[in-house]
Amino acid sequence: MPSVVGLLEQHELAARRRVDGLREEADRIQAELAAAEREWQEWAIARRRVDAVLAPDSGDTAVTEVTPDPRDADAQSAARDAVKPKSQVPVWREGLAWSALSVDYQRILRALADRLRLGQGPLTCQEMTAGFGMDVVPARVEALRSKAKRLVARGWLAEPAPGRFTLAQAVAGPGGGS
Repeated sequence: MPSVVGLLEQHELAARRRVDGLREEADRIQAELAAAEREWQEWAIARRRVDAVLAPDSGDTAVTEVTPDPRDADAQSAARDAVKPKSQVPVWREGLAWSALSVDYQRILRALADRLRLGQGPLTCQEMTAGFGMDVVPARVEALRSKAKRLVARGWLAEPAPGRFTLAQAVAGPGGGS
């Protein structure tokens, strides 16, 4: 007869393997989603530019020769996205303010910005959990890890070493929005 502890360990190991597999699949899907969003934005910009070129000439050739900044084109879609649930994380682009993110994501960015400002290195999710005054339990740590990974996939954060997060260079640089 197998021991109860042995059976529990087997079930725990199987559950852990499933979680690891699902996490890997979620990371892969997040990366694919980020690439698909970039491609979609490029096609939207291309369509708007073709519309501008094909629009009836108003007689002012200088106006038709100037192509709009892609970031300006994205501002229109950002306004439409504002009505979506705040859990959506937009792809980072120059000029996009942190206020486009939900409070939880802003909190992560603020913690990492403080570390950068103080000349300290990247943070782990366990350190963030403790720093936010939460119980350092797997559920809380994994919830933060999921958010941090999403921010990495969308260009807000960088992961210089596995499990260690910092602001992405463009976000941390001048005009990084805060």
